Amino acid sequence: MVCPRCITTVETIFDNLSINYNSVILGEVKSPQLIESIEKEHLKQELSNHGFELLEDSKSKVINSIKALIIDEIHYKKDILKVNFSSFLSDKLHQEYTSLSKLFSTLEGITIERFILKQKIERVKELLFYNQLTLSEIAFQLNYSSTAHLSSQFKKETGLTPTQFKKIRKPLHKSLDQL
Repeated sequence: MVCPRCITTVETIFDNLSINYNSVILGEVKSPQLIESIEKEHLKQELSNHGFELLEDSKSKVINSIKALIIDEIHYKKDILKVNFSSFLSDKLHQEYTSLSKLFSTLEGITIERFILKQKIERVKELLFYNQLTLSEIAFQLNYSSTAHLSSQFKKETGLTPTQFKKIRKPLHKSLDQL
């Protein structure tokens, strides 16, 4: 789950199947009891019908948690992260960053840093498209050291400068669930 609509969809699926849950957050559903195997099969099917999957092994849960924390921090938090992502993820997941990084790279085929960069660039595209912030405000909001650094990464990733992207005025950014 990578957006508020995803959370609503998952809540609806649980409600329709009459499966109790305590909370649904990005990437995780907390249930007060174990889900019976028959219910779990129905749940898997319904989630699959909506483009989701039920993750049960611990490695997949960790990867999903990493992604959810990064996405939430980049796309939905208003405050600037005061520590680097490696410390943030280690603190939140109570694991050494090196083991998180190795697991992520092995299972996802890209580094956590690359995933963060892709998320930031998609957020920049979104903010440029809606034209509500200047490039320096966007750079500050996404914790870039300078507008030049943001522009350089943006061009490297998209092949366009932020100004060229703004002139196109059509949404070339991907929805979060397509990344």
